[in-house]
Amino acid sequence: MTDTIVAAAGIAKRFAGHVAVADLSLEVPKGAVYGLLGPNGAGKTTTIRMIMNITIPDEGTIELFGDRMGGRHHSARIGYLPEERGLYRKMRVRDMLIFLAEAKGVDRARGAAKVDEWLHRLDLGEWGPRKVEELSKGMQQKVQFIGTMLHEPELLILDEPFSGLDPINQQVLKDIVVHLSRSGTTIIFSTHQMDVAEKICDHVCIIARGRKVLDGGLAEVKRVHGGTHVAVAFEDGAAGAEAMRAVADLVAAADDSGVFAELKLKDGVDPQLVLERLMKTGARIRRFERIEPSLNRIFLDKAGPDAADAEVAHA
Repeated sequence: MTDTIVAAAGIAKRFAGHVAVADLSLEVPKGAVYGLLGPNGAGKTTTIRMIMNITIPDEGTIELFGDRMGGRHHSARIGYLPEERGLYRKMRVRDMLIFLAEAKGVDRARGAAKVDEWLHRLDLGEWGPRKVEELSKGMQQKVQFIGTMLHEPELLILDEPFSGLDPINQQVLKDIVVHLSRSGTTIIFSTHQMDVAEKICDHVCIIARGRKVLDGGLAEVKRVHGGTHVAVAFEDGAAGAEAMRAVADLVAAADDSGVFAELKLKDGVDPQLVLERLMKTGARIRRFERIEPSLNRIFLDKAGPDAADAEVAHA
C-alpha cells in the first residue's frame, strides 16, 4: 500500500464568486495525525468535503489510498465526523449506533458488541436505551464519534471534533485519537484551536483565506520558524501589562494576556536585556524562559493576525 493516504494537487473551489479554497496541495502520510488548521472560514471544511467527494473540486485532483476514485468509493475505509452533527433524535442511542454500524457493512452481532464496547469506553453505557434527544450536546457529540468508529476505519477525518465537549471529555477524545494513531490509523484533524492541535498532531497544514500558508512536520516547522521566543508569566495581570509596555521596542510580536505572554523578539535582541527591563518595572515574574514558538504564534506570523477574522462563504 502507498505511504500517502491522501494526496491533493492544486485543488480549488469557488461558490458564487467567493474563493473557498485556492490552489491547495497536501499529502497526508500513512499513520499521521495530520492537522488541517486555520480560523473559522479558512476553507478547512470545504477541503474535507472535496476529499470525501461530497463536493467536486473546480480544479486539481485528489487521490485516496493511491487512486482517484474519491471518498465515496472508499467509504468503507473512512470514518468521517463532520462539523455539522447528524443524529436521529427520536431513535434510542444503542439502536441508532447498531444501525450506523450495519450501514457501514458491519454484521449486526458484531456491531452490537462494538457499540456496547464504545458506550462503556465513553461512559455512556446507561444512556444506550435513551433517545438521542434526551442527551446533552456533549453526549451527542460522543455518540456521533462512536458512530464514526464502529467499522474500524483506516482513515479517520475529524472536523472540529471537540465542539460542545467539556475539558474532561476533550481529554478523553484526545487520548483515543493518540491511541488510534499509535495503532496505525491515519487521522485528519481539522480545528481552529491551535493549542489542541499542538498537543496531538505530528504534521500540520495551516490555511488562511483558502490558501495554504504552511505545511510540514510539527517538529520541523518549529525548528525552521526562526526568531527568538520567550515565555513570561507575571503574578499580577495589571503589573504584567505595564511591564510589557517597557519592552515593546524589543518585541517583534506578542501573544499577551497580561498574566502570560509569548514574545517573539526582534532580530539580535538578547533575552537577558528583556528580562532586565521587565525586572526594573517592579512586576513580580513567575516565569521567564526561552521557548520554541507555539503553533498559535507561528500561525499568526505566517497568516497575519487578521486571518483570525477571515470569513469565506461556504468554507
